[in-house]
Order: sequence, then C-alpha cells, then structure tokens
Amino acid sequence: MWVVKIGGSLSHDRALRSWLTELCEMGGGRVVIVPGGGDFADKVRQYQAEWGFNDLAAHNMCLLAMTQYALLMQGLLPDLVLASSEAKVRRALRDGRVAIWVPTALMRDTSDAMSNWDTTSDSLAAWLSSMLNAERLMVVKSCPIEIGASVASLAADGVVDARFASYVNDANYLVEFFNKDDIALMRERLLNVPTAWGGADRAGDTA
Repeated sequence: MWVVKIGGSLSHDRALRSWLTELCEMGGGRVVIVPGGGDFADKVRQYQAEWGFNDLAAHNMCLLAMTQYALLMQGLLPDLVLASSEAKVRRALRDGRVAIWVPTALMRDTSDAMSNWDTTSDSLAAWLSSMLNAERLMVVKSCPIEIGASVASLAADGVVDARFASYVNDANYLVEFFNKDDIALMRERLLNVPTAWGGADRAGDTA
C-alpha cells in the first residue's frame, strides 16, 4: 500500500487532475490519497488571526479544510472513494479502488500533540502511513524539490511542517518527494520500472 499526499498548493493547478487521473488508472487497490489543506486551511489561519480562537478549534477546522479538498478531488474523479476510517480505506483497496482519506476521525474535544500548527497535513499523512503499515509515503508539492534533500532541510525551508521529521525518522516505509511535474516519475514507480537517473535520488533522507 502506498500513501500519496497531494499538497493543497495544487488545488488551483491543472496538474491536479493529471495526478488524480494517473493515480486512479494506475493505483487501484494500492494507493491512498491524502489531501492537503490548501487555501481552505489558509482561511482558517486568517480567521484565527482575526478572532483569536485557540489551536484546538483551528485543528478541527483544518481537518474540515482537508475534507473539502478531498471532496473537490472526488468531484473531479468520481471513481475515487472517500474513506474516513481504516476499515473504509482497506475496503476500497480490496475492491481495487483508490481511496481518498477524509480525516474527520481526528477531530478532538481536547488538545493533544496533533492540535497545533506544527502538525499539518504532511505529518498527518506520515501518521496515516504508519497506521496503515504502508510501504511508501509519496509527498507531492508544487515547489521545486532538490534531489537528495533531507527531511530536516525540507522542514527548515518550510516545504514540510516542523513535526514531519519526528513522524518519519523511525518509519518502516520509504519517504519520497515529488514536484507537481513529476507525473512520469510517479507512473514509473507505480509500474515498478526503474528510472534512468536512479529511483531513490529524489527520496528524502529520513534522518
């Protein structure tokens, strides 16, 4: 099973439909998509700055932001299956489908380690990968990704959130980063065809 996190920065990009189509056609039965928050989550930041409510409320609102992005994705490709629990994810995969994770089960009544701005959809994708015992976590971003960049450097540059490294440091799955234009590379991964320039080169160092 592979978890593919698609950044919210693609929510206004034509590449989004291409990624979803590729994953739907090539990833049936083995791919779970995690939506980012995108400008849905940016609105939460705006409202929190305006009204001053706490991070717990912001956390729950951001999960709903991810849910809106999931609904957008499924609206673009109705064959994708919305799945709000591990059981629903696994059922979709057993049916040979591609699941989109809807993270509403992580809404909280009291604050915990996840309910802060250091933990965004990147870290939630890593958390889900561990929970599902995934083989790979693939993170798709709109920004350029330096080949061989470490997770620590990506976090320092704001490409991933501050808590991401702590989720993946001891992970049993491969972590790999993709630019939005790397669709052909993703296709090669799904087909298990080695790339000409070395498959793991774009994978982030999880140390």
